[in-house]
Amino acid sequence: MVPMSHTVIALYRPKPGREAALMGLLEEHVPALRRFGLATEAKVQLLRAGDGTMLEIFDWIDAAAVESAHSDPRVLDLWERFGAACEFATLDSLAEASALFPHFERASGCDD
Repeated sequence: MVPMSHTVIALYRPKPGREAALMGLLEEHVPALRRFGLATEAKVQLLRAGDGTMLEIFDWIDAAAVESAHSDPRVLDLWERFGAACEFATLDSLAEASALFPHFERASGCDD
């Protein structure tokens, strides 16, 4: 059986004054995961919600890659830097989540 990629929607709500730092981390994130053999080459989608929350949509190689990332010191270091720049959020925390057809602004910076 061929392993299937796992698409994730990660949400990052920038801390005050940390928007530029977050954007820099988003430019680095998936390319690093790819170098580590954890993410596919599928195009990354980067969207901005009305409250400034960034949605990053990308594909993990498979479920094992997701698990591996949680114990990889290189990934953990990167995620720690995210923690300094943003709060992690859930889809239901967005005002857009209550819309039948939610709209987001397409952001640049990932796989343009």
